[in-house]
Amino acid sequence: MNPLRAVVAGLLFPGLVQLAVLVSGSPASAQPGSVPETPGELSSSEPRSGVAGSVAEELRRQQELLERVERGEPNEETDLPDPPDREKLALGEFANPRVAPLAPTDRPLPVTIFDEEPVEIPAGRWGNASRLTLTRRVLDADRDGKPELLRYVLPGSHQMVRQEKDRNYDGIIDSWSDYESGSLVARVLDSNHDGNPDVWERYRSGRMTSREIDRDDDGVRDAFFRYEGSSLVEERHDANNDGSIDLHISYDKGKRVRAEEDRDHDGRMDIWRGYSVENNLEFVSRIERDKRGRGFADTFETFESRDGEAVLARREEDVNGDGEVDVVSVYENGKLIRREILAPDLVPL
Repeated sequence: MNPLRAVVAGLLFPGLVQLAVLVSGSPASAQPGSVPETPGELSSSEPRSGVAGSVAEELRRQQELLERVERGEPNEETDLPDPPDREKLALGEFANPRVAPLAPTDRPLPVTIFDEEPVEIPAGRWGNASRLTLTRRVLDADRDGKPELLRYVLPGSHQMVRQEKDRNYDGIIDSWSDYESGSLVARVLDSNHDGNPDVWERYRSGRMTSREIDRDDDGVRDAFFRYEGSSLVEERHDANNDGSIDLHISYDKGKRVRAEEDRDHDGRMDIWRGYSVENNLEFVSRIERDKRGRGFADTFETFESRDGEAVLARREEDVNGDGEVDVVSVYENGKLIRREILAPDLVPL
């Protein structure tokens, strides 16, 4: 079989490759990943019906498409501009959680593989302010009545307004994407395929701007990430699902700047960390703590960077809670060398 034909068929219709073998009745002679050279190889002198007939007809349709692709004939959708060449981007970008992910690209697919019908979308169904008149394109490659892909486009064009996808081919839609002027602006995912959305994403100019996650699948979002340009600038977490943020981290140019944490989950932050950068490595340079649970910081620690590690250099304490530092402790190489008591009336420490 022509290699190009096999590649295109495998990419667009992996399910049909398996069904073709079943319909042909010769699984023993079929090679993994192969498809018949022509749809006629599925035919016999007797007409086919049911699943066999549907698959044979689908393969005939795809044979015409593949021959057009092989001849280089133009197609409305396959001639769209190529998506960005992600292989040319640094691989580290995709492994770095502090880099805003690129918007996922949609594979250009020929119009001829879809079933089309006009639809009316009532106001409010997708957050749309007014009623929409669209063309719905449905791809059900294995003809099981459960589409793998639905695309809603403006009539007379290929500009998508919405896309719904069954990413794991279990017959249940698990990805919902919204577009403006043909560009992805929002996506909702059911990442664990239990029928409930658990990831909400926003995009602008080809990059993610926010991501919200329901990590424990209880219907409540508990992790929030915000991006500006190509960098993460903020993340917030609600670890115990009480509706209050208990960890808030701020970033600048991909480095942590400040973090706040509510360790006892009483609704009030009780530890604040400041970060500095040395030799392009971040380290904790200051920690403020509410050690006595009074709602404000009473212990202040300053750190120095030594061989890439944060080493305690100074600790200041407000023991009596009057807002003034009462005790100062000085450290060298992390070891206490001097302590100063600034309030003589304090009880012995």
